[in-house]
Amino acid sequence: MDTPDCEIVVTERRPTAVVRIKARMSELRQAQQTSRARLAEVLPSLEVKPLDHTCTLWRPPVDGVLDMEPGVLVSGAFNPVDDVVPSELPAGRAAYFLLRGSFEGLPGAWKTLLDWCAAEKLPLAGINWEIYGPSEDIEPDQIETALYALLA
Repeated sequence: MDTPDCEIVVTERRPTAVVRIKARMSELRQAQQTSRARLAEVLPSLEVKPLDHTCTLWRPPVDGVLDMEPGVLVSGAFNPVDDVVPSELPAGRAAYFLLRGSFEGLPGAWKTLLDWCAAEKLPLAGINWEIYGPSEDIEPDQIETALYALLA
């Protein structure tokens, strides 16, 4: 399979502030919105600074339920505040794909990346994440979302 936009990259461990949730596939949008609202409420009280990008770490769904961590990249570790807890994006080799366009393209982008991994016989670790570029005041076709699938 020739997918020149997919590649293997080496990632660094990056601290995040997240809300850990499990959501049915049909409820992902609402779960993301609720979690991001909670993060926006708590972030000013944390002893770390949010960085420029939001993210979501997730594991493959089990029985239609996705284990995920909507969050934001932060400057370092911090003490949990209720349901907002420290986590991290993992370090290691990862398959990578950059989606250019609206978030509506995420399912197709993940299919592209995971199909490429299968065609290349790349063993997956079962940890995936997205890092979202700015989306406010940007045309939908200019939004960039980086997709990563950690390799085993």
